[in-house]
Amino acid sequence: MEANDPALTTGRFLGEVASRYPDRCAIRFEDRAIRYGELERETRQLARALIGAGVGKGTRVAVHMANRPEWIVSAFAIGMVGGVLVPVNTFAVREELDFIIRHSDASILLMQPLLRRRRFLADLLAAHPELSSGVSGRLRCAALPQLRRVACLGSGWPDPVDDWQALCVRAEDVPDAILDGVIAEVEPSDDAMIIYTSGTTAHPKGVLHAHRAGVLQGHRFADLLRLECEDRVYTTYPFFWTAGIAMSLLPTLAVGGCLLLQETFEAGAALDCIESHRATAVHAWPHQQKALGEHPSAGGRDLTCVRKVDFAAPIAALAGIEKDEYGVGASYGMSETFTIASALPADAPLALRQANSGRPLPGMELRIVDPESGKPVPPGTEGEIAVKGVTFMRGYYKVPPEGYLDGEGFFHTRDGGRLDEAGYLHWTGRLGNLIKTGGANVSPVEIEEALEPHPDVKIGVAVGVGHPTLGEVVVLCVVPTEGSSPDAEEICAFLRARLAAYKVPRRVLFFAAAELAYTGNQKVQVAPLEQAARRRLEAEGAVIDGHRYAAR
Repeated sequence: MEANDPALTTGRFLGEVASRYPDRCAIRFEDRAIRYGELERETRQLARALIGAGVGKGTRVAVHMANRPEWIVSAFAIGMVGGVLVPVNTFAVREELDFIIRHSDASILLMQPLLRRRRFLADLLAAHPELSSGVSGRLRCAALPQLRRVACLGSGWPDPVDDWQALCVRAEDVPDAILDGVIAEVEPSDDAMIIYTSGTTAHPKGVLHAHRAGVLQGHRFADLLRLECEDRVYTTYPFFWTAGIAMSLLPTLAVGGCLLLQETFEAGAALDCIESHRATAVHAWPHQQKALGEHPSAGGRDLTCVRKVDFAAPIAALAGIEKDEYGVGASYGMSETFTIASALPADAPLALRQANSGRPLPGMELRIVDPESGKPVPPGTEGEIAVKGVTFMRGYYKVPPEGYLDGEGFFHTRDGGRLDEAGYLHWTGRLGNLIKTGGANVSPVEIEEALEPHPDVKIGVAVGVGHPTLGEVVVLCVVPTEGSSPDAEEICAFLRARLAAYKVPRRVLFFAAAELAYTGNQKVQVAPLEQAARRRLEAEGAVIDGHRYAAR
């Protein structure tokens, strides 16, 4: 598919796949089976309702839901009317939620009331009591100055929160002809969504993407993952990050496949879903794959249906897969490129998949530059990866482009690598200190700033320590204030109230100030501290998420 194809909008994408596969099952969720034709009808109704509620081109609409059909319907409906989808991280704590809604300029919030023990709606109203005295469509809240309407799944919510049905009623005076006219005016180059992802700053960055980025990547992944019409894809990848949208949601629908969804991950329930619905592909983070393979019931399951899963995943052996003929690791990308910028097909020869991260995808440019000067280096020379191209972001929301692009429009990634003579990319590791844990980026700065008010902590430095299934684990190195004896669990509880769960350190290690190395201006040197943290874990034989650290 060409990058300038007019079909590369989310609204047209759904319309095309629904016309092609109207009677096929698109989504299975709990006891619901939703066909493509039904998915399109529900989406068009919500799109008309959004028009009735005042949503127009460019309107920011936040969606605070887990992986469920209403998330998908909401996302496509927002795209149809030219609004800008703002997926909200369901792991985020109140401060992060408020930042995303405020920073994105969201004027409408679509949400579910609760998830497990999290009370999303009650917590929102408790944190901002002035919302309860407002009028739907004319909300006034100084902390969320652009927010005008909140609509929640279910019914019986206090004013001014709209019940879902009350929102949908607004479609009644918006004819299909109006919606079709609106869809026709949405272009692939228009703003489509703002993805919030942790970077090297305390607050998450808003990555603004055009329509064509996500839709193009969906089609590309359908090809790279070798998905077919008969595939049933079980996924744990959350839709509030690009991986869930580009690797699971869009490619499955692009081929007329079926998405198997659960709101939360629990290994036993996941195995039930995979087995009973005969999943052919399993998309899950490494630690979740590990949990599936180690579940007590896994060995007695009939998992022979699973064919498209990384050979390294424990579930592959349980499915009877005997050769490494499928894997998705040979790729490179980030949220800024809507996942992949280079890749190999999942069924590429093993030796090739093990050797590199693929060639740049059509319309993407990769170059290797000297990290200090920013000048390109010859093939085979290691340096910093720089990227631009058709799926690269429109920009960081509210950040001038000169703050992150060089004079030729390249984005310097702070990742190390080299390009060989044949054009294959070889990723060699991060040049920055971002921590990658369980598929998520975690900013050390964010953890350290959240820890600052703690009275018993003089110095707190978050580092990443390697882990075989999580990639890295977050370890917090603490120098206590003089005369204090802080407790590790109490520190974690302190951070748990301020950070999303995956950002809370898995271990807290205590150091004396003299044990740390410092720069000339008295900043803690992170690299030696990472090494010291690993040695400490190895010395005590620490066990973190099933992995025992042992002296090498």
